[in-house]
Amino acid sequence: MLESAYHYNVMRRALDVIDSDEGAAKSLEQLADEMQMSPSHFQRVFSQWVGVSPKRYQQYLTLGHAKSLLRDHFTLLETSNITGLSGSSRLHDLFLAWEAMSPGEYARRGEGLTIYYGWFDSPFGEMLAMGTSKGLCGMAFASETGKDAALDDMQSRWPNATYISNPDAIRHWVDAALKRKGHADLHLLGGPFQIKVWEALLSIPMGHVTTYSEIAKAIGSPKAVRAVGTAVGRNPISWLIPCHRALRKSGALGGYHWGLPVKRTMLAYETAQAEA
Repeated sequence: MLESAYHYNVMRRALDVIDSDEGAAKSLEQLADEMQMSPSHFQRVFSQWVGVSPKRYQQYLTLGHAKSLLRDHFTLLETSNITGLSGSSRLHDLFLAWEAMSPGEYARRGEGLTIYYGWFDSPFGEMLAMGTSKGLCGMAFASETGKDAALDDMQSRWPNATYISNPDAIRHWVDAALKRKGHADLHLLGGPFQIKVWEALLSIPMGHVTTYSEIAKAIGSPKAVRAVGTAVGRNPISWLIPCHRALRKSGALGGYHWGLPVKRTMLAYETAQAEA
């Protein structure tokens, strides 16, 4: 197991403690004891992973953090930033170039596509990555759903495709994404409306959030908030296309396909990285 996955597991255990009724008020010593670690080791693991103290990170994992993000780091999406069905955006420190499938290809539900897949360690637990010859087309996280359910979910999106277990075929893109260094290509497999929504998500900087209604305005469909929410939920390339940065207008997290604990951890991780 990679060090990053070990760190995620420590975070995940801490998240369960913090989410308990009295978790937010627990001291460093109490949290470390809950996870059978010394306070110094617990502090070091947290600080190495996110660059901030456990106490600070604990604050990021509260629901109030989402509201403060919305208040203080809200990103207004401009319609002028939307460039149609092809383009490129900078996410984190990684340059992502992407290409969308045609409407005709989408209608065939993956027929004629060969999709390679494999399991990788990530900062958010075990991650399923999928890719065609053109780029990554899927990323899913199994810590809440389990590996079998995550794989079935992703394969059901393009049921007529041919799936081959071959992590080496896509490892260079996955490595670039996880290390935030290098170049990763994305292949967006969705309908035209979905792709417009996913492109809007790509324009949200790390450490910032937006709302479903602002995304609807940004793509020129201000009344389509519910449809935008559905498209956000169907985002196949989680984290890289940052659907976790979309919140409800109230500041509530809303849903997340791979589990709300994963979404909260992603937001906390990114905020800490941006602050560090």
